[in-house]
Amino acid sequence: MANVILVVGEVADGELIPLTGEMLGAARKLAGASGHTVAAALLGSGVEAKAQETIAQGADAAYVVDDAALAEYNSDAYLQAALKLIEQVQPAIVLFGQTNLGRDLAPRLAFHLNTGVIMDTTELAIEGGRLHGTRPAYGGNARAVNVVKNDPQIATVRAKSQDAAAPDASRQGQVTKVDAAIDQSALRIKVTARKGVEAEGVRLEDADVVVSGGRGLGGPENFGGIEQLAGALGGAVGASRAVCDLGWRPVSDQVGLTGKVVSPTLYIAVAISGASQHMAGCSGSKNIVAINKDADANIFKASRFGIVEDYAKILPPLIEAVKKEKGG
Repeated sequence: MANVILVVGEVADGELIPLTGEMLGAARKLAGASGHTVAAALLGSGVEAKAQETIAQGADAAYVVDDAALAEYNSDAYLQAALKLIEQVQPAIVLFGQTNLGRDLAPRLAFHLNTGVIMDTTELAIEGGRLHGTRPAYGGNARAVNVVKNDPQIATVRAKSQDAAAPDASRQGQVTKVDAAIDQSALRIKVTARKGVEAEGVRLEDADVVVSGGRGLGGPENFGGIEQLAGALGGAVGASRAVCDLGWRPVSDQVGLTGKVVSPTLYIAVAISGASQHMAGCSGSKNIVAINKDADANIFKASRFGIVEDYAKILPPLIEAVKKEKGG
């Protein structure tokens, strides 16, 4: 195995997703303490144009697997491409994002390489020559430090858990094309159509501010205040599983163990009790503010600030105060 940390980046809508830069920033810190070099990899169709951007964001070299067969994510096709990439680069460590792609591809790759994978890491360190990944455990109530014994060591990284380095356009590095040569006869999955969810404003996963509502709001009509506060703060709207199960909000808004994992600077939980399943999705937030009329609600245990009051009395003046502060 080469002394290389390989960051598998992703391109969405023609742009590198923010998590790619965050992983490259983390890889640079690991490399600075361990002597590794950092390489980036892009798999897909039409992704070669973004290779130089990965170098500007911290990679010493970039590898591109650009093939029409990778235009849509297909587990079998991407696994073939990833295995060929690993064979060529021989990295010691491979980092994926904790995204739909990373959740699916990283464990498949680990199985085929007879190694292990640390999922959903929020902290990374190299000690004794091995990668140590810290991840939430027991619904976010504890943190576990895991180590992979075999090589390559594979981990997925939670969004917004790492700091991206400032891009440096003067950085130079070699871009290498890797021939995917996808065996179409081995593809057991065929993507026939893709249906996207229409979304306005910032994506929930990328938002620096998230305002989430729970069943305590009483009904879907009361999410207007949540939307107004999120809009005033330039953030995104989230919801608990109970709310989504009731059909008050789309499933794409769900934050939690079976929903999306968010790590914003500010997470405002309104009328949310704070069950462990929900906390697993927001425990990585830098600041949690809870608004709940139940003083014994579990959400207060994880909150930096808490307001024990009926949300209906708090949201209107809070929205006005935010608008005034922002000059709106």
